[in-house]
Amino acid sequence: MAVLTLYHAAPSRSSIVRWMLEELGEPYDIHLLSLVKGEQQAPDYLAINPMGKVPALRHGDVIVTESAAICTYLADEFPAAKLNAPVGDPRRGPYLRWLFFAAGCIEPATVDHAYPHKEKPRRGALGYGDYDSVMDVTAKAVEAGPYLLGDQFTAADVIVGSIVRWGLQFKLMPDRQEFTDYVGRLEERPALQRTVALDAELAAAS
Repeated sequence: MAVLTLYHAAPSRSSIVRWMLEELGEPYDIHLLSLVKGEQQAPDYLAINPMGKVPALRHGDVIVTESAAICTYLADEFPAAKLNAPVGDPRRGPYLRWLFFAAGCIEPATVDHAYPHKEKPRRGALGYGDYDSVMDVTAKAVEAGPYLLGDQFTAADVIVGSIVRWGLQFKLMPDRQEFTDYVGRLEERPALQRTVALDAELAAAS
């Protein structure tokens, strides 16, 4: 049995972590959950993730939830894969920034844009400020490429890239050249191609 176990549903946000695991190159097990059947709300799974959602990762006796946290953890625990900017590297700050910016700004701004509030909140009341600013900042970050930290692909690209791919797929983000070019580069990665194929098999079988 692999030391790493991903609690997974396809399709869902847990595909982000599956992509990270494929990039990592370490053996891992899948514990498949049916969201349709509500298995994520079963008591045994709520003991793992009280939020009743995927993904969750078990690494030995350690449980980690939240996609960005899981990817950050994996990159640090398995440094040989070179998917992080290690402590002491001056790029550690920008690396962490994009991991947290993705979860704290890009995704909530995109979701709020898709499901607008009846009454528009004050800009200062939102952690991300406003949708257009988030899109501009993200576009500028991915424009130079090939990745957020230049030539090195990291866990930050897994998180930011997954959200941008999702946003473009469902037309929740503007079809800007910076975004489409960035996603195009990501989709050339064999690990992402494997993830898409593996999850398509799971979805077809469910």
